[in-house]
Amino acid sequence: MLTVDNIDIFYGASQALKKVSLTAETGKVTTVLGRNGVGKTTLMKSITGHLSPQSGDITWEGKALNKLGAADRAHMGIASVPQGREIFPQLTILENLQTGFACLPRSERHIPDHIFELFPVLKDMLKRRGGDLSGGQQQQLAIARALITRPKLLVLDEPTEGIQPSIIKDIQRVIAMLRDQGEMAIVLVEQYLDFAKELADDYLVMDRGEVVLSGKGEDMNEEEVRSFMMV
Repeated sequence: MLTVDNIDIFYGASQALKKVSLTAETGKVTTVLGRNGVGKTTLMKSITGHLSPQSGDITWEGKALNKLGAADRAHMGIASVPQGREIFPQLTILENLQTGFACLPRSERHIPDHIFELFPVLKDMLKRRGGDLSGGQQQQLAIARALITRPKLLVLDEPTEGIQPSIIKDIQRVIAMLRDQGEMAIVLVEQYLDFAKELADDYLVMDRGEVVLSGKGEDMNEEEVRSFMMV
């Protein structure tokens, strides 16, 4: 289980996160909701090791993460799909996927068959450059690259951003399938409430760097949540 306990993060004199707490259990999707600029991505970067909290604690499976960098966390089974995808546009799809090998022992450096079962469109385009793909195809590639690391915790930062509806449905299906396999915890950052609500076992809503709502997905008051997501 991932536990984020009362963390504070500052950018200089500006406080980005204020006493933020979160838990994510294996076999469940924890959804983080909120407008742009409320601290969602900062929270994700603190989980993946790209930012360190000034106070509070982050633990994964009982192990303290605060002093560990992103590479160490990747070796522990923490993978992320960042906002904007961050694929390598000049590399082929195959080469992009192979960048996921970095945190794996040599014996596991191969692409499992289930990757192409989840994203069949990628199998037919392995020699195409990442930059030639549509936005939806790039998002599928970014998720596939993260899954190649065999994660126990998967962090997805706004996977529906700029994606056509048909691909959103495919991504929703994949996330639900991964959740139902019961082998990983999933943290999903979203602004698309309908998508998030369909997947959320647990949710929290952020505003101005703080958690203002939280609970079980089945108990979510959609109108109340939307009030914190309106610009």
